[in-house]
Amino acid sequence: MTDPNAGPVKIEGKRAAKLHRVTNESDINVVMDLAGSGVTDVVTGLPFFDHMLTQLGKHAGIDLAVQASGDLQVDAHHTVEDTGIVIGQTLACALGDKTGVRRFASLSLPLDESLVEVSIDLSGRPFIHYDGPFAPDAPKLGEPGFDPQLAEEFFRAFAMAAGMTAHITLRYGKNSHHIIEATFKAFARVLREVIRIEGDQIPSTKGVL
Repeated sequence: MTDPNAGPVKIEGKRAAKLHRVTNESDINVVMDLAGSGVTDVVTGLPFFDHMLTQLGKHAGIDLAVQASGDLQVDAHHTVEDTGIVIGQTLACALGDKTGVRRFASLSLPLDESLVEVSIDLSGRPFIHYDGPFAPDAPKLGEPGFDPQLAEEFFRAFAMAAGMTAHITLRYGKNSHHIIEATFKAFARVLREVIRIEGDQIPSTKGVL
């Protein structure tokens, strides 16, 4: 039987990878194909989070399957953060040595009254700046509830596990749903650009990312 914690596995001959990670708090299984067409299959036990991850795959143009179960009776935090870790590690594996990728991109994306700016560098140096504040008493979204503050935990886990630099800034907005959805869509569109192959060299004077 395959060890579920053996680490991400690159799918031979494709810009694709898979990872199954099990802890005492969650069981996460992710399959990702960077050369896909935005087909998603997401079940996490949190319908709002499912909707956001579906937006991520669709607008990044990647095929993304996520099956997650976690201790939602305690809180949604573990499931959301651990899903970010596994998606990030899977992305890093699918990218390989990053030969030919565009590497950098930025975008401002509107959704109704909200505007979110995202910038990503596939630098190999994990760092995140997240400026999308929500009040501690902001209402949860969906049922079971998704705390708006968990969006930051997801993107932090994703960026750190993927080894990327990501800056996410809320320019303005009022509706929590709109702000979070704009963030996921903006992140996805920038991700689509930074993973795009546009050459045959590693885009760094160091020769490695």
